Amino acid sequence: MSFFHRHRGATPYLLLAPGLVWLGVFFLVPLGFLAYQSLESGFDIDYTFTWSFGNYWDALSTYHTQLVRSLVYAGLATIFALLVSYPLAYWIAFRGGRWKNLFLLAIIAPFFVTYLIRTLAWETILSDDGFVVSFLRTIHVLGPDGRLLATSVAVVAGITYNFLPFMALPLYVSLEQIDERLIEAAQDLYASRAKAFLRVTLPLSLPGVAAGTLLTFIPAAGDFINAALLGSPRQHMIGNVIQSRFLELTDYPTAAALSFTLMAAILILVFAYARALGTEKLTG
Repeated sequence: MSFFHRHRGATPYLLLAPGLVWLGVFFLVPLGFLAYQSLESGFDIDYTFTWSFGNYWDALSTYHTQLVRSLVYAGLATIFALLVSYPLAYWIAFRGGRWKNLFLLAIIAPFFVTYLIRTLAWETILSDDGFVVSFLRTIHVLGPDGRLLATSVAVVAGITYNFLPFMALPLYVSLEQIDERLIEAAQDLYASRAKAFLRVTLPLSLPGVAAGTLLTFIPAAGDFINAALLGSPRQHMIGNVIQSRFLELTDYPTAAALSFTLMAAILILVFAYARALGTEKLTG
């Protein structure tokens, strides 16, 4: 303790040191190695570093369709997760009462099962002989030979389900912290429930909206499990291409270049989203 007292100015940096070392070893070093690989050239596994920036253009020109599809699927899944999660989080925060913890446990309960098993369950639910397809055929939403598997609907539905807790929990935290007296005050000043929600509740919950959308969109854009199990090659996302290039074709430069391209696209979109939403003001 005397050491920290004598070096009070250095204390924050000493406390940060373990975390910085961890990030350096397990994030920056692998990221640097990935950048190194993305500039290699050669065939099979005989690659040499040649500052081959053309890998990025080749990868983007060849797989731009999968990249755009990944961003679209992730965006749709984020929107659907928000539409489902906001009413759910609102009800738990303001109407859950003493059962709040139980309802929150129900939201995170799927996390007790591995991601792969959850997606395989969706494959069973949406199978051609499953009750969902049978019901949709009965009400003529699907034709006699209509199916859900191997479609964009199945992939987006799977992504939405798997990342729903990432949206619901930040929304609940944000809504639960709202002082209900502010809403009552708005209604006392002759605001309708709808106007009180739009003028008080929704603005105060925007930090949760911002956090939830980012926590959902970023991992969803790089997902490949849902497209592999619930879709077909026509629904493959950029994550499927990267996985195939790394593990099946051993085309490490292209896979690394695609990984950095995906990261760059996500960073650009996140920066634009933060600027548009004004997250600096939201978070104070």
